[in-house]
Amino acid sequence: MARETLVLLPGMMCDARLFAPQIEALQGRFDILVPRLEAPSIRAMAQAVLDEVVAKRFSLAGLSMGGIVAIAMTDIAPDRIERLALLDTNHLADAPGRFEIRNRQIKDVLAGHLRDVIVDEMKPVYLAGANRTNLPLLDLLVAMAMDCGADMFVAQSLALRDRADQSATLAACKQPTLVLCGEEDELCPLDRHREMAGLLENSELVIVPDAGHISTLENPATVIAALETWLARPAS
Repeated sequence: MARETLVLLPGMMCDARLFAPQIEALQGRFDILVPRLEAPSIRAMAQAVLDEVVAKRFSLAGLSMGGIVAIAMTDIAPDRIERLALLDTNHLADAPGRFEIRNRQIKDVLAGHLRDVIVDEMKPVYLAGANRTNLPLLDLLVAMAMDCGADMFVAQSLALRDRADQSATLAACKQPTLVLCGEEDELCPLDRHREMAGLLENSELVIVPDAGHISTLENPATVIAALETWLARPAS
């Protein structure tokens, strides 16, 4: 019997290492794919992943920007998505005021200051309070970002800056959906996830203690348990 395919979409300036504990726990039972997200629009990222995945139907989980792309994928090809998991993410358009911030960050990164932007502006708000002195985790976040590189930063920043509100897509979604949020996520707060869960027809909301925006690495055991439960649900 063929194994199910699980597609994991990482957040901005992250790669498969964002899901390392979950991949280790699940790879014996699922064919796992972690695509690169480097197109300059959310829709283009979504279409690129759909083109890359060989399986006709698959379960799909995304964290942060990955979740935004996952929602777009369910809009483009709902018949291919068996289950949907939205982790520490946001269904709305970019907040007012972010346009200027993203443009300035793009300018700084193109001038050679990628590390400064990641360390000074992004990394401090990623983690729960107790995890902000976890040097191995902080170093991993910087390492992923530096390995992704400046070109990916620019493309992803443009995609996030210009993204559309996806509330209607969630309201039309029929898939069994996990909505998961780190309890201390400041970037995509709990109320935003409650709103997403309320829009969805078939959702479960899980709040992860001792975690901020990077729940998969801050409290991996709780995230693994939530994904296990979600993956055991009958597919749409």
